[in-house]
Amino acid sequence: MARIEVPVQLRWSDMDAYAHVNNVEMLRLLEEARIEVFWRHPEGPDGVVPDGARATAVLDAGPGALTSTLVARQEIQYVRPLPYRRAPVVIELWIGHLGGASLDVCYEVRDAPTAVAGSEVYARATTTIVLVDSATGAPRRLTAQERAVWEPYVEEPVVIRRRA
Repeated sequence: MARIEVPVQLRWSDMDAYAHVNNVEMLRLLEEARIEVFWRHPEGPDGVVPDGARATAVLDAGPGALTSTLVARQEIQYVRPLPYRRAPVVIELWIGHLGGASLDVCYEVRDAPTAVAGSEVYARATTTIVLVDSATGAPRRLTAQERAVWEPYVEEPVVIRRRA
């Protein structure tokens, strides 16, 4: 399986009155990981891309970018409450589907595995992202380069439990 792991630090403000990460903040954590994985890191003043830039980060970001990314759909299943702690959570990402102008990003939010214990899963989610031409506002097709970079990360979509 080709998945990408992104450690994300929790913030004190992510916690709600029930002493766990709030449901809205969980979606923000997913957004942070998604931006890390898909948005190109800006070059420094010397024209060098910073260390740690991911090969999958091929979308330009920020003001003036030719492409915008719009969230068309999000679905999340909370498996167990995520209490605040100082250690980062690991957000595992992969692509569940590459479409013509969209992709489904799949996630699992979990602990980092340790030698003593396994890895607790706190949430599973899917976000459908549509690539949009910033000038026209119309969806635009994935480029051959984007498709080539992302195809190794395509696998079965996340399974979210449904009520009968």
